[in-house]
Amino acid sequence: MPTFNALYGRLVRASVKGKSEEELEKLRQEDFNPHHLDCLLNPEKYPTVWRVGDCNCSKEEAANCAGKCLFDALYTDENGNVQVNSKMCVGCAACVERCKAKNLVESKDILPTLDLIHRGGAPVYAIVAPAVISQFSDEVTPGKLRTAFKALGFAGMVEVALFADILTLKEALEFDANILTDQDYQLTSCCCPMWIAMLRRVYQELMPHVPAAVSPMVACGRAIKRLEPGAKVVFIGPCLAKKSEAREPDIADAVDYVLTFQEVRDLFDFADIHPEMMAEDNREHSSTGGRIYARAGGVSQAVQDCVQRLNPGRKIKVHAVQASGVPACKQLLNDLKEGKLDANFLEGMGCAGGCVGGPRALIGKELARDNVNRYGEEAPTPTPVDNPYVIELLHRLGFPTVESLLENDTLFTRTF
Repeated sequence: MPTFNALYGRLVRASVKGKSEEELEKLRQEDFNPHHLDCLLNPEKYPTVWRVGDCNCSKEEAANCAGKCLFDALYTDENGNVQVNSKMCVGCAACVERCKAKNLVESKDILPTLDLIHRGGAPVYAIVAPAVISQFSDEVTPGKLRTAFKALGFAGMVEVALFADILTLKEALEFDANILTDQDYQLTSCCCPMWIAMLRRVYQELMPHVPAAVSPMVACGRAIKRLEPGAKVVFIGPCLAKKSEAREPDIADAVDYVLTFQEVRDLFDFADIHPEMMAEDNREHSSTGGRIYARAGGVSQAVQDCVQRLNPGRKIKVHAVQASGVPACKQLLNDLKEGKLDANFLEGMGCAGGCVGGPRALIGKELARDNVNRYGEEAPTPTPVDNPYVIELLHRLGFPTVESLLENDTLFTRTF
């Protein structure tokens, strides 16, 4: 019986090359594991992490593996196999990296994404994380990447950094409205689903200090669907946790599927598309602030600059501290609870280095951080306040003023 990876490769290769439905059905009817096949065709039915083989380790070793999950998403069944609780899994990928037998793999969303594209009738948009810069090589600019996605059949590509601009404005306005004494503080809410999961499940008492904001990914998906009803949205980034975030019930309306950079590289390879050779289709819409969200400290810097731009005479300035990587985030929150911090803005990212250190990034986090900083410096505007595209987009979405972002709208606000 062919392996999971063999099945994955054959089905993706057939789908991306435009095989007829009859040919695809023939492939599906071969001697493949039916569970593997159903996972690939219907990933939304399963957790973000799949078990594709029986555990060969002892029951004690399997139980030890399950016990290491920070979010209590793993357990062992009566046969000693590790299972994943879909309601608890946030897609941190720690168990995937830890499994020596490689029996745990992350969700693959390529096949349903290609089905959306080939089905026709509704435009499908690729929305790319700010960490995308130079992931596919130094020669692949955002403009060339946009052309490559169109060659795959996407209707277009939108940089999520533009919506990081909008969430920066929202968090800066929240800070200006709520941080009035030296004892007040705010925990940034919008970027990392692992950070939010830690707060919601382990540090619930701190949630009143988290603004009710969606992530830039969710904001982008919802905005596209409001402006173009019926459109479909596929998020692309280095993060597996985004696959779980996209399924959370209160925000599942925003993004249809999530692909990692590695999945997109597979798509380009199977389709024989070379982004570095594509024509430029460049549209610079984001500010420096939105672009640097991809690296640790970027959100803090963006919000700090935005608060200063909105209220330059403010007496209480943004005093930010950051942590990246789960152990550092836990230490930061424990220090906060114990009164060891005097900061008023706390940023956490589940991956070391921020999103650029995501588990499915294609380049090292240091190089990726440098690329993100360079791209930020090249932005036509320094902050969202100076970005004319932000103001125009807010008007089109029904926000008459920047300050109206503080209203309890359904587009950029969620209830934790």
